[in-house]
Amino acid sequence: MTKPRPALDPVLRDILADMPLMSELTPELLEQLRQQPSTPIDALLASRQIQRRETTVPAADGTALPLSVFSPTGADHGGNAPCVFWVHGGGMVMGDRFSQIDIPLEWVEEFGAVVVSLDYRLAPEVTDTTLVEDCYQGLLWVAGHAAELGIAPSRIVVAGISAGGGLAAGLTLLARDLGTPAIAAQILICPMLDHRGITTSSRQYAGEPGVWTTEMNAFAWRCVLGDLTDDQVTAYVSPALADDLSGLPTTYIDAGSAEVFRDEDTDYATRIWSAGGQAELHIWAGGFHGFDTLHAQAPLAATARRTRTDWLARVLSTDPVA
Repeated sequence: MTKPRPALDPVLRDILADMPLMSELTPELLEQLRQQPSTPIDALLASRQIQRRETTVPAADGTALPLSVFSPTGADHGGNAPCVFWVHGGGMVMGDRFSQIDIPLEWVEEFGAVVVSLDYRLAPEVTDTTLVEDCYQGLLWVAGHAAELGIAPSRIVVAGISAGGGLAAGLTLLARDLGTPAIAAQILICPMLDHRGITTSSRQYAGEPGVWTTEMNAFAWRCVLGDLTDDQVTAYVSPALADDLSGLPTTYIDAGSAEVFRDEDTDYATRIWSAGGQAELHIWAGGFHGFDTLHAQAPLAATARRTRTDWLARVLSTDPVA
């Protein structure tokens, strides 16, 4: 029997009705999805005063990881620009550094920020901590090239969506525990934080097609964890496992009320507060997973994006506080 679910926002419901939806992922379907064209980055940049350059960063094992840098055309911030290290979504099994990049590109225009996005390696080709360790190497590159990028090392923000939000959370935990680099804030957009599937919302979206279902989530986590047993999974991979959420930078978390990740995201914010940290949490009534990326012009999506940007404006207007 299907569990009762929060109603969808009426505009989003109509949008969802016209979308091709799935209930499950399989290795064969994943391969098909990976063959779909990437975000048309040149078209996305065509009307913006944003310049892009490409480079690579070595992973811990020496693998070259593609990395893109987006910065305002002709800007000179005297080395004080903020930087957003962007971690793309895709269940940790698909997507690339241009996925959902329209979100942080708004911050290039709004704040003169430099946005850096990395192609971390995907599961199941790599597993366990390799994905977050790839992200960490990218973040170290940003901190080490701050002068070249024209950014202030004290104004680095880590941000990600969905699986990228979970990786951003794990990356922030890893940077805290290793003591470097400093992170001014983290933005976790509908983050994928818990492999266990134990919350109400993680079970609420089973049995029917959707944007991201219980079954799809379980498949993605199996790809990431491989042969690991539960007691071998670390908080850097599944951040909800972290015993200690103290010492984190100020955090923004949002999700829809009608999605798998709602409850684990709410719990993560609550535990940051319990540890004495600062977090802002928004659960958007009637929002499905990734609603503000799939139709940014919908009223609820526009409100969610504007609220997130307003929060970042407040953070960047003050000195970073750990």
